[in-house]
Amino acid sequence: MLHELQAPAATDAESEAHRHAYNAAFHLLDLNWHWDPTTFAGIQRYGRAGLKSWIQAEQPHLLRAYTLDFLVNAVEVTKERCLAAYERQEAKKSADRLAA
Repeated sequence: MLHELQAPAATDAESEAHRHAYNAAFHLLDLNWHWDPTTFAGIQRYGRAGLKSWIQAEQPHLLRAYTLDFLVNAVEVTKERCLAAYERQEAKKSADRLAA
């Protein structure tokens, strides 16, 4: 199924912010995962189902210790925290530029 998920690389700033947030979440969760733009674009098209399919295809050994829903939820919650922190940082940079 992972082969079906491949798509052109994501290039817009919002998609890149989400991709970086996922990669930051993986790091915080001590998961040795990294999504390049092409992989992320394919997964992103399917939302949570894409993440589930990717884990099943690329990290099936983890499913012996964790349920798929547990892993997806852990990644998604942590990713949202990382994205919120990134957005706050970007808003501060924008405000600082306007104040200068």
